[in-house]
This record gives sequence, structure tokens and C-alpha cells, in this order.
Amino acid sequence: MKNILVTGSSGLIGSEVCQYFANHNLSVNGLDNNHRAVFFGPDGDTRWNQARLSRELKNFTHHEINICDREAILQCVEQLRPDIIVHTAAQPSHDKAASIPFEDFDVNAVGTFNLLEATRRFCKDSPFIHMSTNKVYGDKPNNIKLKELESRYEYDDNTYINGIPETLSIDQCTHSLFGSSKVAADIAVQEYGRYFDMPTCCLRGGCLTGPTHTGVELHGFLSYLTKCNITGDQYNIFGYKGKQVRDNIHSLDVANFIWQFAMNPRKGEVYNIGGGKNNSCSIIEAFGMAEEISGKKMIHTYTDENRIGDHVCYYSDLSKIKKHYPGWEVTKNLNDIFRESFDSWTTRA
Repeated sequence: MKNILVTGSSGLIGSEVCQYFANHNLSVNGLDNNHRAVFFGPDGDTRWNQARLSRELKNFTHHEINICDREAILQCVEQLRPDIIVHTAAQPSHDKAASIPFEDFDVNAVGTFNLLEATRRFCKDSPFIHMSTNKVYGDKPNNIKLKELESRYEYDDNTYINGIPETLSIDQCTHSLFGSSKVAADIAVQEYGRYFDMPTCCLRGGCLTGPTHTGVELHGFLSYLTKCNITGDQYNIFGYKGKQVRDNIHSLDVANFIWQFAMNPRKGEVYNIGGGKNNSCSIIEAFGMAEEISGKKMIHTYTDENRIGDHVCYYSDLSKIKKHYPGWEVTKNLNDIFRESFDSWTTRA
């Protein structure tokens, strides 16, 4: 039986990948040390998801390892020699990084290097799929001409009518420290693919979400917004009149692409992966969708100062990913995403 190693296995994408590959009869090794609870406190704890995986997946083995522990990573990969590596572990918060710069870089950049080198030494031909982020583009998308509509901003340049392509420069812009550490990891994954002829790819995600997301204020846009609506907690909007736009993709659709890449890998590739224009919404529009489902008004405040390096409008151009993998498509629309998130938080409440 083939085996897969998934880092960040208790998180949103990691747990979805574990479930997806287990359903395809692979032996699943999940690597996670619940460091999310260290970053975000009790609200970020993912032990519940780890327990769910252990309970529901018969071919699942949990490994309590920190990806920053180089020797432990080398030993783990040498022992398992996985057929596929999916790297989703990260310090995921744009804002949190500024207060923990060493930890952020160690996890996002050094941790990725540890995994890449372990893969090169012990299973060089195994596909290595890295969850990168659209924050590698920094605030470069904000240089694109925009138009302001009633409830959102929209691109006013036909070059970007389908969204942000992989050819957009990542240079000469403000990234946040999180974006910088993810750039380092992103470039390393590309370089190992090109320099060492390894099957690797970076998935530059938009807003990744789904029912297993443990959203907190500093990370997890739609999940946290849904939670606030259910609990009546206050949601804080930072800048852009609440009209900032994100494309949202369900974790299942991400896991499906990871499967397709693993079955037919390429070397040193980069893909923007998100919901695309059809699954994009602003915060204001997300409020409306949440209120329609729950019948409860969003409680919120507004601060005119936006987050440093934040995008005004971002949605992924999916042309390249669909060209290379024509069998892949976004199957979960915004309504599906919202309803599943509400059902999940209601169950956990």
C-alpha cells in the first residue's frame, strides 16, 4: 500500500488531504504538534480534528513532530520513505508574524527546507506538494487599476479580468513578514524541483476554507466570520470600507487538485489555487450571505486603517491550473461553503 506524509495534518487542508487520500486506500501519516494553539491560544486548538482523524480513518498514523526539529524530520522521512509528501504546516497569520518573527520564519521557511532536504535524501522521486499563499505577491495586486462598486472593489483592467496569474511579479512590494517567510519557502520548493529535478509544486492559495477550519480573528476569514455570526461575537473590519475582495475555495477542491498533481506530477511548478472570480466576495457581501443563512445580524466594528500589505482585491486566475489539469474544477460554490461552515460551527458550539 502506498503511503503519504501530510504535515499540518490536523489543520484545514491537511485533514482534508488525509481524508481524501485515505478514501483512495493510501496509508496516511499525519504530522502535527498542535502549534496552532501556541500561535492563537485555545481557540486555535486542533486536537479535536486530530482525534477525529484517528477515530475515522483506519489507515491513519499520527506523528507528534515539530517541522522545525531537523533531526526528527530527517528520521521520520527516512523511516517512512513516503510515496507522496503534502506540506501544509505553517504559521498562517499575516498579522501574527510581526510579533513572532523568528518563530514565523523558522516554521514557514526553515521547516520547509527541512522537509525538502529530507525528501531529496530519502525519496527524491516522490511528489512534493507545498501549500504556499497568495501573500507571496505582497501588495503588488493593489497596483492594478480598480473600480469601486456598491459592495466591492473590482479590477478595472482587462489584463486581469480573470484574476491574478502566476506571472505577476513578487518583487518591489510590501509582503508582511508572513509573506516574506512564505516567499522563501515558495522559492525553495521551486528550486528543489528545478535544481534537483524533483516533482514539486507550490499552491498559492486564496482564502482556503471548509467545515474543519478552526478560524480565528488572525487567520481564517470565512470560518471566523461564520463563527462570529453564530456566537454573536464582534467582527472587526480593517480598512477598504469592508469592500475588500477574496476568492474562496473549499478544502475538498484543494485536496482533489493535490491528488491530481500527485498522480501526474510536474517539476518546479507554481499554481494559483482559489475559488476564482465566481467564488469571490467582499466582507460586506459575506456579511449578507451569513445573515441570510442564520437570520442573525452581524455585529461588527470598522477601523479605517487597513492591515499592512493587505490586498484590496484578489481572486485567482485559474487558467494555468486548468490547462495543466483539465480534469480539475471548483465544485463547491460560495453557498455550499457557507452552509457547511455554519453546520460545522453549530455542531462544535
